[in-house]
Amino acid sequence: MRLVLYSKPGCHLCEGLQEKLMEIVERGVFAGLELEVRDITTRADWFEVYQYEVPVVFLDRLPFGTLRERAASRREDAKVREELLPRPSPRATVQQLEQMLRKYV
Repeated sequence: MRLVLYSKPGCHLCEGLQEKLMEIVERGVFAGLELEVRDITTRADWFEVYQYEVPVVFLDRLPFGTLRERAASRREDAKVREELLPRPSPRATVQQLEQMLRKYV
């Protein structure tokens, strides 16, 4: 499973959330959970959708390197597999993020 974080350079909310999510992933709180950070400035379609919304977090339940990679070229098919997670408060602690993630992971 993977958390997908859409962010952009210079976004302090994105950077803070990324640090907290990395801590959760590195501590192994959820077995097999990975974090993928997607810079919305690298693709016009991501920028168009998320330019006013970052940070945005999705949960991708498919294991990396299998069907997910094959579906990557079929954007709509890949997007269906990603579940939008509620936006955490910028003031949320790592423990509060863990508690929120337990509902979805």
